[in-house]
Order: sequence, then structure tokens, then C-alpha cells
Amino acid sequence: MDFNLLEKELKKRLDFPYVWGRRQTDNFDNNTNFIYKTSNFEAILTQIDTNFKSDTNYEALKNYALNRWFNFWSAKAIEACFCEHKNVIAHKNTKDKYTDFYISKIPFDHKTSVFPKGFNKSVPYAIEHKRELIAWFYKNQSQQKRQHFKNRLFLIVFDYSNLNEHWKLKSDILWLQKLVSTYLSTFDAQNLESFSFQNQLVKSDVIWAIK
Repeated sequence: MDFNLLEKELKKRLDFPYVWGRRQTDNFDNNTNFIYKTSNFEAILTQIDTNFKSDTNYEALKNYALNRWFNFWSAKAIEACFCEHKNVIAHKNTKDKYTDFYISKIPFDHKTSVFPKGFNKSVPYAIEHKRELIAWFYKNQSQQKRQHFKNRLFLIVFDYSNLNEHWKLKSDILWLQKLVSTYLSTFDAQNLESFSFQNQLVKSDVIWAIK
């Protein structure tokens, strides 16, 4: 993966408002699955107009598609950042929603997210109480077909200089690449948090991406 090129494409998204207007739903997902086919931003804009220009929900579908495109390709880049490390093996089945890669033979799904307002506590508190934050994520994040109780690594972005637009940090791929590399260089499975959700043993951790 060309991290420099993808970062440039992702940053083109920053000039457009980041508005969901709704929770992620299976129906809207099915209408915007074309975002998986190209990392080129201009091509996505063209596809959005082609598919939705006559739809009464044009603005909602456009925002939804742009957000999904941005989050998907940022996540793909970060996954590639993990997989370039010597202790990480990419999962062969790229359609497996439970596993992106293995770290020291432990399977993980990775999730990049802005620090959640719904957690209702500060970032310093969350850093000191990582286990509480992880439990909140498993309980509140990724509903419908995205929800699962498997091993997850949470990469949390937070920008003190721009408190209303933490999401933009997801485009800083080269910076995130360094943070991932630093985390993996000292990875120790004994430091993972362990939980039991629905009678499943889950291992998880948080990587902080704070500016």
C-alpha cells in the first residue's frame, strides 16, 4: 500500500463536512457498498452523483458514503501498518469481520475511533482506566451486523487543538503508522485486558493517538 498516496486522498475528504445524521444501518450500508472499490476521492464523488443525484435522500446518502469511504480506507491503511511488522500476520480471509490480523498468534479485529463523548469522562481518566473504556466500547459500539464479542484493538484519536474534529486525525496515516510501530515493538500479551462477554473470553487493548 502506498501510504503517502492514500493519505493525500483521505485528506481531500477533510474539506467536506463530516455529518452522519443517523446511526449506521444495514440498509444505508447496502446502498453505499461501492466505497470499497476505489481509494480515489474524485471517483467516489462521481459515483455518489451517478447513484443518488435524483434521490430525495441525496444529501444523507452523500454524507453517509463519504464517511464510510473515509473510515474504510483509513482503516485499511492502519491494518496495513500493523501487517508490515514482523510480529504480525495478516488474516488470509479478508472478508472475515472478526479478524484483521494476528499479533504473536493472537487474532485481532482493529477499530479506529474518535474518543467517545458518550463515555462522559475525560481522556486522562480514560487513559488511567483503560479497562472501563474498553468495556464501554464493547457495550455501545458497532450495532447490527457489525457487533461482535471477539478480540479487538482500539486505536483512539483525539485532537486537543481541534476538539470538534478529532476524526480528521484518521487521515494522518504516516503519523499513525509510527504509533502502531511503537506499540508493536513493545507488545506483550500479558498486558492485554481480558473480559468475558456472553460467555466468550475476549482480549483487548487501546492505542492512543493524541495530538
